Amino acid sequence: MTNTPSAPDAADAAEISAPVAAATLPTLRRRIQAVLIASQILGGLGIAIGVALAAVLAKEVSGTEALSGLASTATVAGPALLAMPLASLMGSRGRRPGLVLAYLVGALGAGVVVLGAVVDNFPLLLAGLVGFGAGSSANLAARFAAADLAEPDRRGRAISTVVWATTIGAVLGPNVAAPAGESVAGVGIPATAGPFVWAAGVFLVAAVVVALLLRPDPLLTARALSGAEENEAAAEGRSLRAGMRAVRESSRARLALVTVAVSHTAMVSIMSMTPVALSHHGAGIQLIGLVISGHIAGMYAFSPVMGWLSDRLGRLTVIGLAVGLLSVAALLAGTAGPSHGQTAAGLFVLGLGWSAGLVSGSALLTDSVPQAARAAVQGLSDFTMNTAAGVGGLAAGLIVARAGYGWLNLVGACLLLPMAALAVRGAVRRPA
Repeated sequence: MTNTPSAPDAADAAEISAPVAAATLPTLRRRIQAVLIASQILGGLGIAIGVALAAVLAKEVSGTEALSGLASTATVAGPALLAMPLASLMGSRGRRPGLVLAYLVGALGAGVVVLGAVVDNFPLLLAGLVGFGAGSSANLAARFAAADLAEPDRRGRAISTVVWATTIGAVLGPNVAAPAGESVAGVGIPATAGPFVWAAGVFLVAAVVVALLLRPDPLLTARALSGAEENEAAAEGRSLRAGMRAVRESSRARLALVTVAVSHTAMVSIMSMTPVALSHHGAGIQLIGLVISGHIAGMYAFSPVMGWLSDRLGRLTVIGLAVGLLSVAALLAGTAGPSHGQTAAGLFVLGLGWSAGLVSGSALLTDSVPQAARAAVQGLSDFTMNTAAGVGGLAAGLIVARAGYGWLNLVGACLLLPMAALAVRGAVRRPA
């Protein structure tokens, strides 16, 4: 039986048919990383433009503030739903088709959001937000694409550099939301839907950049270099079932999966309800925006430091750092009360903890599974982290409504216990 789904396309086959000379690998790594950074900036910009006004648009279309929170839930559901199909596609065809598909789904979703706003249809708007959110799957997968050809002792830095690039788009996005809204004046599109028009265009540009420039495909090239393409067993090892088996068989892979999922869930849960807590203590929109901007800076701006530490001190050490930072963040934010400065400090440290957990966990996950199973395992990681964060975001609102913001932070800190226990166990056992 032929295994056509796992064969590279003709262009990739031609590009990787000849062995890659060791002398050309550094140049190839730099070129691929540059393309990934460019696409990451564009992808981050596309998401940030739309997210800036998603809840406001949802309120306008639904007619009630109570349903506006579904906007963030829908955008988180998108990458969770696309994660496993995307992993399957990348496992069989390489990174480039998967990244292009994710950006195209994001562009289509943004278009549906605009249509939902124009016809004043809330279910259609939510469906579009799911697709729009799925565009962020490309940004998540790009960090693993950066690790495909990286040397083992530099994977943390390769991942963190691509994660850092999101900072540029995330900072620019909210600042162009207003011009995007003004640009659709007089054409029958609500101003709050204008950012999604721009987001669709940005996602399309990102898809073109990846389709044209991400050659040769980093995952297929890495497999060719390792010889994994030469036997049928390796092809079977690329299935999603084999990826789940690889996680079950590796304690370090399980730790990595828990690290990424818990770090992301704790961050999303606390961050999503911080504006509500600040407003209850008299903070205005400008101050809330500054606090969230500081949080985003903590998430992305210092990721190269986390990557360097992960490579130099080891993945487990930085996972321990993530536990410590996230715990301190929960303590600061949860006990801040009316102190806006302490809340801001807590959110900044929360971003640092997320960065440490994401970078070290992603690097450890890549280290801990066979080359053939990596794409499937990485897709499982993104599915787990986004699903857990979606549940966490919903639960966060209920916890704050019933018990308060302080209790939410306590619950977030408790989520770190299994992550800490697995990290200690891994450090004691030190598996090969």
